[in-house]
Amino acid sequence: MRTASQSAQSTAMMLVILSINIEQTMVSLYTMTTVSPGRVDHLDAALIELLAAEPRVGVLEASRRLRVARGTVQARLERLQEHRVITGYGPEVDPAALGYEVTAFVTLEIRQAGGHDPVAERLAAIPEVLEVHTITGAGDMLCRVVARSNADLQRVIDAIVSAEGVVRSATLISLAAQVPYRVLPLVRAASLGSRSRT
Repeated sequence: MRTASQSAQSTAMMLVILSINIEQTMVSLYTMTTVSPGRVDHLDAALIELLAAEPRVGVLEASRRLRVARGTVQARLERLQEHRVITGYGPEVDPAALGYEVTAFVTLEIRQAGGHDPVAERLAAIPEVLEVHTITGAGDMLCRVVARSNADLQRVIDAIVSAEGVVRSATLISLAAQVPYRVLPLVRAASLGSRSRT
């Protein structure tokens, strides 16, 4: 028959084991919902890929497909949004389907006195200007633009060079997009990098 002392030792030992198991579970739960800013892990990558493939999937359905708790998916989404890894859920629009079949890249030299910001504001007012980047090298800014035709591209270029602060432009017309804009391979690489860092 067990004495009170043996029973107390057994209970204490079980409490220590239970405490260790709870602590391990807490660490697991913590790492499931927290990853350093700018880093993504395999679950983040899987969630991003799922959302890219099916933007309308809900949190509950995402949790089912990824085989994690709904709260984990919600926490991951909030963190990815907070750290601007996920910046939106809008539809991807193909300019060619809207009738803008010509894509071009326009390098601009600008007057240095006014700076980049006023020029960028003026360029943002032109609907056919899809992106503007400040660059290094033989130019100050690079614009990705679209037009309905080559003749329409001339109209767009005229609008760009008439923006106050633009001194000179050079245009390259895209013949085909060999590798369209994509980020999923980068997400996958980042998730693999986070595994090697942990």
